[in-house]
Amino acid sequence: RAKRGNPEGDGSAFQGYYVPMPTLIEHLIKLTDHRDRDLLELTLSKALIGLLPIERVVMVRVVSEEGVRRWLEIASLDARGGGKVVDPLRVDFHALRPVEDDKDRLHCVQSRSNVEVAWAGEDGPRITYLPLFNDSRNDDEGVVEVHSGSPLTNEQFLTIGAVLHVFRNMYNLLAYSDRDALTGLLNRKSLDDTFYSAVLEELEEGKASRMQELAAPIEPGKERRHRVPPNYWLGTVSVDHFDVLGNKNGHLIAEEVLLLVARIMNNTFRTYDRIYRFGGEQFAVLMHCPDEALVLAAFERFRANMERFNFPQVGRVTASAGFTRISADDSPSTALERAERAVEYAQHHGHNKVFSHGDLVRKGLLDGATRTGAVDLF
Repeated sequence: RAKRGNPEGDGSAFQGYYVPMPTLIEHLIKLTDHRDRDLLELTLSKALIGLLPIERVVMVRVVSEEGVRRWLEIASLDARGGGKVVDPLRVDFHALRPVEDDKDRLHCVQSRSNVEVAWAGEDGPRITYLPLFNDSRNDDEGVVEVHSGSPLTNEQFLTIGAVLHVFRNMYNLLAYSDRDALTGLLNRKSLDDTFYSAVLEELEEGKASRMQELAAPIEPGKERRHRVPPNYWLGTVSVDHFDVLGNKNGHLIAEEVLLLVARIMNNTFRTYDRIYRFGGEQFAVLMHCPDEALVLAAFERFRANMERFNFPQVGRVTASAGFTRISADDSPSTALERAERAVEYAQHHGHNKVFSHGDLVRKGLLDGATRTGAVDLF
C-alpha cells in the first residue's frame, strides 16, 4: 500500500501531454457545459475513462441520515463499456454501506489526500482513491476511485488533477448559483431546474410506460407486471410566528434562528433529499419516497426536532409543515400551492403541526381545486 500527495494540476499539466490536446479540450468543454451539478460526476467519470488507460472509475459520495453516514456510488463506468448511474433521490439509504466499512475510502475523505492500494504486488493492479472535494470548508465529501492494471504515472496523476480541478471549479460555481446566500440551502431556481429536468421527465416516462403496459395484450398464462411508479413529494415548512420573533428579538437573532432551522433540516432529512429556502421563514423539501406515511414520518421528525431544540436567546421555536404528491401534470407553482395550503391549515389549527394536502382533501377539510395556473410567473 502506497500513498501519494494530492496533485492539483495547473498549466504545466498540459506541457508534453501524452493525450491529444483536442481530446482533452473536448472533455473539459463537456465538464464546463453543464448547468446541473448532478451531471458533473458522470461527466468527470467519462473524461477519466476517455483520457487514461484505466479499467474502471467509481464516483462515491458520503450521505447521511439522522447522523448515520453511508457510501453512495453515484456513477460507475468501465473502460470496456457498461456501468451504472444512480439517482440519489431514489436510493434505499439503509441498503448502503456504512462509511466505517471501507477504511481506504474513509481515510481518503478524512485526510483529503490520495490513497493508493496495491492488492496484487507493487507493480500490479490497484485502486487509487482521490478526494472528490479538497476544500475543508466544503461540507460535501466524496471519493474518486480509479481502478488500473498498474501504478499510475506522474503524468497520469497530473491529468487526473487537472480534470478534477475543472470539476471542482464548476461544482463550486454551480453551487453558488443554486444556493441561498444566508443558509446555504438550495434556492427556488434550483427547485425549478430539478422539477423540470428530472422529476417531471421521470413521471412522464412512468406514466407513458404504464399506459403501454395497460394497452399491451397479456399472453396466455402470464400475469401483467406493474412497475412501481416514481413517487416524488414536495413539502413546505414555515417557522411559526416568525414576524413576532423578529420584531421582539431583532434582525440578527431572526437570521440566527433561520440558520439553526436550516441545520436542523439538514440533520433530520436524508442527504439526498433536496432542501430549499425561498426567503423569509419559508423552506421546502423535495424527496422520493414510496408512500405517504413515510413522508409524514419524516416531516414529523423534523417538527419534533424543532420543538425540542433550545434556540439561543429565543428558547422554543416551532414550525408548521405541509406536503403533497407531485403529479406529471404539475408545475413547481401548482405543487407548491397545494403544500402551502396544507401549511396554512396547520397554522390555522394551532401551529406546530404537519399535514398532507391529499389527506386533508380526502377528509373533506380542503377542496382539491388549484388556485394558481400551471405556468410559473417567477
